[in-house]
Amino acid sequence: MTTASDPSLSRLAGRIVMITGAASGIGVAIARRCVAEGASVVCADHTEGLINLLAAELGSSAIAVGCDVTDGRSMEHALGRVRDRFGRLDGLVHNAAAPSLDGTVVDLSEEQWRRELDVSLTGAFLTAKFALPLMVEAGGGSVVLVASQFAHVATGKAVAYCAAKAGLVHLAKAMAIDHADDGIRVNSLSPGAVATSRLLQRWPDLEAANRQLGPAHLLGRIAKPDEIAAATAFLLSADASFVTGTDLLVDGGYAVR
Repeated sequence: MTTASDPSLSRLAGRIVMITGAASGIGVAIARRCVAEGASVVCADHTEGLINLLAAELGSSAIAVGCDVTDGRSMEHALGRVRDRFGRLDGLVHNAAAPSLDGTVVDLSEEQWRRELDVSLTGAFLTAKFALPLMVEAGGGSVVLVASQFAHVATGKAVAYCAAKAGLVHLAKAMAIDHADDGIRVNSLSPGAVATSRLLQRWPDLEAANRQLGPAHLLGRIAKPDEIAAATAFLLSADASFVTGTDLLVDGGYAVR
């Protein structure tokens, strides 16, 4: 009997899925999950060394595409490579995110504010701008924008992060309206705290992060990257064929409090 987190499922067989921010953390987990479920994946990131290693690990089902999601020409070129290699695109996961910086509106510099929004929000716009025509040609598909529980429940001294992630949730809704007739579903996914290297910006190790952050979640712990990947695979798959314009909270109950 399979479960929601069982990678033996093959819901994505034959599909082409592009993942931005694929070099580490959640992005790596999503790439592995998509391949486990039968997809071919485009591992996209500005850190080319890491995505080359990931693509090599995943084998013939993956290619690495170096790109900068904040640059339109870079994303146009990246999607051109997808067209040349596969001739289609069935799924898009925008997971790219800038290193988050603490700060109020008084503390943050304009450059820090812009960097956060450029990667998370403008990056989603630019990636989708060049990805969606390929998806339309393929007859439709699914887009997942990775947001955060802080798109719903704000936290202190994280104004740029909260604003960018909230923007992604509403961007997904607007895109869902615009592209429903194209057969494209668009949703956002909002994780709680996840055991990735991003937490090591603030905590000495993941155990310490879990001790501090876990109690804020109803389930009493932070998420594993594979749990976020499983939810993403659901949204990409036909199991979510009647799901669009919504945000899937995968936050262990954080936002309930």
